[in-house]
Amino acid sequence: MAEALRPFRLRGCRDPQKFGVAAGSLRGLLRKGCRLLQLPLPGSRLCLYEDGTELTESYFRALPPQTELVLLGPGESWQGCASDIERFLAAFCEQRAAVVEAARKLLSDERAPRRQKLLADLIHNLSGNIPAEGRREDEKWFEGLESRFKNKSSYMRYSCESRIRSYMKEVSSFISSVHPTARDAYKGIIDLMSDKLKSVKYNGCYFDRREEEAVRLCTAEGWFSCQGPFDRADCPCKHSINPYSNRESRILFSTWNLDHIIEKKRAVVPELAEAVKTRGGREVNWEYFYQLLFTVDNLKLVHIACHKKTNHNLSCDKTKIYKTRKQNHKIS
Repeated sequence: MAEALRPFRLRGCRDPQKFGVAAGSLRGLLRKGCRLLQLPLPGSRLCLYEDGTELTESYFRALPPQTELVLLGPGESWQGCASDIERFLAAFCEQRAAVVEAARKLLSDERAPRRQKLLADLIHNLSGNIPAEGRREDEKWFEGLESRFKNKSSYMRYSCESRIRSYMKEVSSFISSVHPTARDAYKGIIDLMSDKLKSVKYNGCYFDRREEEAVRLCTAEGWFSCQGPFDRADCPCKHSINPYSNRESRILFSTWNLDHIIEKKRAVVPELAEAVKTRGGREVNWEYFYQLLFTVDNLKLVHIACHKKTNHNLSCDKTKIYKTRKQNHKIS
């Protein structure tokens, strides 16, 4: 007895246009899809649009009607709905108008709330004046900012510097909680950290799209992606933003957090104070604490909704708290 036909929404990986196709088996759907999209049947396969999971016959039977699928030809791959966004970003510099139009077409036929929001945010950002850098080129972006900021990158650097300075202030103010006999040594470490931060301009380049270091936090020119909760590999909601796009995006980006994976207040600073107190004749490895407090070695850029306020239950690496002494070997 033939399997009952069920309807699915089918598209190719390079074209957002979707087609309604009904089939009772995976093989039947694959055959119809290849005819429709003019792809060779050998080497072609079907996967879920949402996350790129490749279909098997048993998995196919469990799918609800109207599931959105992607037909892949030989050599093609699909990483989930984010693949659409990645292609938009790659094409943006040369085909801005086409990217916006393609996003609008996707949005007009989109039903999932999460993807609707992602596409709407993308259109909003791409409709801004991202390439503009100076105040005269995009006066609206600078509304509400002091006149001393002449370009977007200078303000973004200042914004990052302010965050890092606030961390330095917290570390310095903790001195009142340090054991009295260790306060001078603690202050000495604070001075070393402060000097290093001044030498690198408080790591302001992290948010500067023109600096090489910013690449570590960017997915493309000026784009920043949420790096997700500390215990997940990726942001589950695929948050992304370009604060250089328009005034609204600049303001919204200020709500994003730099989240310490090993927590600053609960773990890093108290551990530093304890290390200074119990150091004996050992030398505290202040560079290790510096990395945890002020660099992307321990900082993740996260959307406010992904900023986990609960205890991370992570601690400093005990083997790195003190500097190891070099052994001098005598040759007899």
